[in-house]
Amino acid sequence: MLANGIKLGYKETAEAADFTDLTGLKEVPELGSDPEKVDNTDLAADVKQYEMGIGDAGDMEYKFKYVNTANSSYRKLRTAADSKKVYPFQQTMPDGTKYQFDAQVNVKVGGGGVNAAIEFTASMALQSKITVVDPTE
Repeated sequence: MLANGIKLGYKETAEAADFTDLTGLKEVPELGSDPEKVDNTDLAADVKQYEMGIGDAGDMEYKFKYVNTANSSYRKLRTAADSKKVYPFQQTMPDGTKYQFDAQVNVKVGGGGVNAAIEFTASMALQSKITVVDPTE
């Protein structure tokens, strides 16, 4: 499956009915977590024994095309970042799989160079686990 068609949406409040898709999405992060391996070996063990601890989703950074108009994704996400509020987000894959999570967002405009497009990065500070909603078909 190609990445083309992936969408990222957000809601102003958890109670809002629908997610609003953000336009200009260019790149999405890996989703999931890397649990910490915790040593839980007792003195009777012949080999070390581990348990999986809590996970770390790592850096969740979404890249967007930079457009700074009144209703652009840049302005919406910058407003969200300035508020420091936690927002519900949903990444929808082309096959209909949805990844839902709550996060605070930070926005950073990228640098530029000769013949290079300007982008901005929305970094997510995860505030919930990532819930996977599988497609019905």
